[in-house]
Amino acid sequence: MTRKIIVRSAIVLAILIGLFVITLAARSAMTKRPTNLGLVDGRLRPCPDSPNCVCTQDADEEHGIEPLRFEGTPAEAMEKLKSVVNRMPRTNLVAAGDNYLHVEFTSLFFRFVDDVEFAVEPESKRIHFRSASRTGYSDLGVNRRRMETIRAAFHQP
Repeated sequence: MTRKIIVRSAIVLAILIGLFVITLAARSAMTKRPTNLGLVDGRLRPCPDSPNCVCTQDADEEHGIEPLRFEGTPAEAMEKLKSVVNRMPRTNLVAAGDNYLHVEFTSLFFRFVDDVEFAVEPESKRIHFRSASRTGYSDLGVNRRRMETIRAAFHQP
């Protein structure tokens, strides 16, 4: 009798986990590229209240992060940045201009998409960025870690 209960419980648990995974995958597949990305008056948009975003132009501790600093010309910095981003897994370059870059990063599991924007500020020799998840509330620090990985790779000789 007890063995039957354990087997049934395991089957129910497996079904629930399967439904959860299917729901997450379907939700991820149904998200569309945001239409409100890009610069507004020369600035990246602020992060939402949720903790799944970081931005160099946000002042609060939860979302704020230091911009990249560069030497040389803005064009050289942008080429180096593109090179760093293109070496990362599961990336899709969406838009590239002289001083703006939009890249999509897709997670290995569940295929969640994060939108990452970069804006070169030539006068201060800084690259501002914003990295935000399209879905969900928390990203468990994924966006911040990704941007620190990009920072480390960008500053490598």
